Formats: sequence, C-alpha cells, structure tokens
Amino acid sequence: MSNQPSTPIKVSEAEAERHRLTEDILKFIEAGVDSGIPDFNDYALRMFALHYEVNPIFREFCDAKKVRPGDISRWEDIPMVYNDVFKTHLVASFPLEKSVMACLTGGTTSLTQRGRIFRDEDGKRLVFSANKMMTGSYLFPDFQEGKRCRILILAPSPEMAPSMGMAIGIDQTRRHFGTPDSKFLLGRSGIHINDLLGALRESEASGVPVALIGATSAYVYFFQACRRKKMKFCLPAGSRICDGGGYRGRFGKVNRDDYYAMVQEVLGIPGSHCVNVLGEAETATNLFDDSLRRHVKGLPPRQRTRPVPPWCRVRAMSIDDLSPLPDGEIGLLAHWDLANVPTVLAVITDNLGYTTDNGQGCEMVGRAKIENGRVSPLPDETAGSPMGDSMIFRMLERYVNFSIELKMAMAKDPRVTPSEREEVEARPGSVPSCPQVVDEILVSQQDAEAAQLRDEALGTFKDQTERPLDWYKSEADKQALSDHPGGLKSEQQKKEKDKGAPKGKVKPKK
Repeated sequence: MSNQPSTPIKVSEAEAERHRLTEDILKFIEAGVDSGIPDFNDYALRMFALHYEVNPIFREFCDAKKVRPGDISRWEDIPMVYNDVFKTHLVASFPLEKSVMACLTGGTTSLTQRGRIFRDEDGKRLVFSANKMMTGSYLFPDFQEGKRCRILILAPSPEMAPSMGMAIGIDQTRRHFGTPDSKFLLGRSGIHINDLLGALRESEASGVPVALIGATSAYVYFFQACRRKKMKFCLPAGSRICDGGGYRGRFGKVNRDDYYAMVQEVLGIPGSHCVNVLGEAETATNLFDDSLRRHVKGLPPRQRTRPVPPWCRVRAMSIDDLSPLPDGEIGLLAHWDLANVPTVLAVITDNLGYTTDNGQGCEMVGRAKIENGRVSPLPDETAGSPMGDSMIFRMLERYVNFSIELKMAMAKDPRVTPSEREEVEARPGSVPSCPQVVDEILVSQQDAEAAQLRDEALGTFKDQTERPLDWYKSEADKQALSDHPGGLKSEQQKKEKDKGAPKGKVKPKK
C-alpha cells in the first residue's frame, strides 16, 4: 500500500473543493443581482488555488507569469488567461471524461482555431443558473415568478447547433420564460418568415405581448426587408426584443442607434424595451444592458450600461501594460467570474470597452484590431457576423440574410392575404441547410469522406446564394418548385432551363 500514488487523494480533495465552491456560488447567484458577496476575494483566491492545482495548462501559464497561490492576496492579481488560449488548448479544471456540456466559440482565424469550452455537471448548473438569473433580471424584470410569454427566436435551436452556446442559452430562456407556443424560427430551410409574420400579426390582433430573441443581424435584415415592403407592426405594450451575438458597435452601415430606430419603426417596440446581451463562451455569465430594468423600476433613462452581477468583476485593461483603467477609459475587457469553476476564473478578451459606476458596470465599443503589431485603441470597424467571425458563422450569417431576402420577397402579409402555402422547404438545386453544412465542416477536419461532402455542400451553397434574387422569382422557377417540392429533378434539367437564358436568370416559358 505504501507504493500507491497519492494522486487519487488529491483528485478526491479537488472534487470535494469544486463541489463546495459550486454550492456556495449557486447560493450567491440565487440571491439575485442586487445582493452582495463581501468575501468575493476569498472565493476568488480559493478558486485560483484549485485551478492551479488541477489544471496543468493554467499552472504552466501561472508559472510563466511567476504568480502562484500564496504569492498574492487580491483577486485583481490572479493571472488573466487570454481567450485565444481556448482555441489552442483544452482549458478544463475537472476530468474531461466527466464533461456533460461542450460549446465552440466562433473563432477569428480558421476552422481549426475555435475555442472549446467544456463543463461538468456542476459547471452546467452554474452557467444555467447564472443566465436564468441574468435573463430574468434584465429581459423579464417585470415578470413575477412563473409568468411567461410567447418567445419568437431568430437563432438556431440546440438540435441544429448543439455546440453553439447562443443556441443552448436561448433554449434555456424558452424553457424558463416561454409559453408552449414559443418557437425557434431558423429551420433547416432558413428563416420561417411566414411563421414570424403570422406570429407578429397574432400578437397585434390579440393584444398579447411577445418577446423576440435572436442575432442582431437577423433582425437588421428583417427590418430592412420590411421597410422595402412597407410592412409595419404595432406590437402590444410590454413586447420586447433582445439581440446579441457578434454586434460590436456596428453591423454593416447600421449602428446601434439605427437599430433601435428600426425596432421602433417596424415593430412599435420603444427603445426602453430593447435589450442587448453580451455573451462570451469563455466566461459563464452573460451581461445584459439595463434599459428595461431601469424602465420597470421607474429610474430615469441614461446611457446604456451593463451591470456586473455580484459573482463577477469586469475591468478595462490598458492595451499597453494590461493595468486596470479608471471608468470611461477604453481598454481590453477582462472578466473574473466565480461561475467559471470548471475552467479558469479570469479571462481577458479581444473586446474593447470601458467600465462605469466605479467598476460595477461596463460597456463594449468594438473588437480590438492589430495595427503595426500592436493593439489599436480604436475598434475594428469591420462588420461583425451574428454569432462570430469564423468562416462557419460568417456563412450562417450569409445564409440567414439570403433566406430572409428570398422569403420576404415571396411572403404576403397574413393580415391582408392569408397564405395557405407552407414555408418553402426547398429551392432549385436543393441548397443544403446551413446547419448541415456547419456540421460537415466540423466533421471534415478528421474525415476525408466528410471533407468531400463539405466541399460539395459549400459549392452548392455558394452557387445558390450568389444567384440574383430575381432568378428565384421567375415563372420557370415557380413551376419547378410546384412540380417537384425538392427542387429541380436533376442538374441536367437545370442546365436545360438555363440554356439560352440571360446571365443570372432563367428564361421564362412561353
């Protein structure tokens, strides 16, 4: 027995400490966003000691920084892990075989450099509890316990995107705050425009408020299409909209104020009921702006900010030396989140922002960019995609936009002319659904056959999305859809239809 290694004892002690921390932090979360944690520093140092002991990658990082447990006495001095580390290493502070939840970040460079965040059962409880509390406090602050409303979601479901944190989180919101008729409106064939239009008109007619949740860009494209069709809605008082994912100051030519103006114009939802959420896959707790919560509490309007809950801390760090900056000065946003028990406590991101209210709030101004090898104090003006900047999510953004453009062109206002036609489930050429393409891309990294399927799917997707919209409105195309719901019967038929037609269009039948 004397030759038995001591590792099992350490593992057992670490598991017990992880569980103790989890239970205590869950109590802090359940106490709400207006509570306090007087011993935040003690819990942060305990978590640092645990992570240093059980997480080899983090320990190596701390050793390089020459910072070890016992060397520091303040949470601010715990080493911050760059979010890029999650793209190259498995940063887990528990045995990976106990993982029950995995999320992939959007990535910024290539498909093989996407962050991977794993959580065990305790970590899953923490992230779900934290975001239920944050969502209830900032998106539904006027709801009593048990109150629900219809939620319309312009984002993928977990079934379509099982590794997308946004999909998982929104589904939890649907479960906790949504009525049974709540639904995801991004399906295998794209955005279900007719379902969305019908639900909005139903809310108008019934006077029952709805909540819309989804990617900012999906709403921007939808509002722009509504403007072109001169279509407006007057949703009942109490309706609200929550957007998030990839919106860093601008989306194309639309800035944040333009977005709020479109929400008011198209949906009739005032700015007070527009809520933006900032989620970072590398940290457990989402941060919401406080516009609706302040309105419900009768507080005067002010410039939007994101209150930081008691179990978190946020600082803007100098781009020169990573020292903390005073309120209002722009730097790289760093997060210390006690709900990060399964990973690491402190993460510094590539988001530029500033703190407010003596560090109790924060706001983001954009993603950092590199100029001459250094971080620029000015944000990147490149338009963000709805859920990340990798090829996968840029393609998803493009697919959503294409789907909205196409289906809004064919959609009819259900208030004027109710449509009996089902949502179009296929188009000429059988465009592969974007989530399937995403799956094929991920799998193809390790499988040659899947790589071939990926290339074929991407080729078809590119071919379809680059066709002018008029191509889909031709009489010949409508006939093809009517004759064969799955699209054209063969590529040969497609070639025959295209033969002699003007470039980019199908020659109509005489």
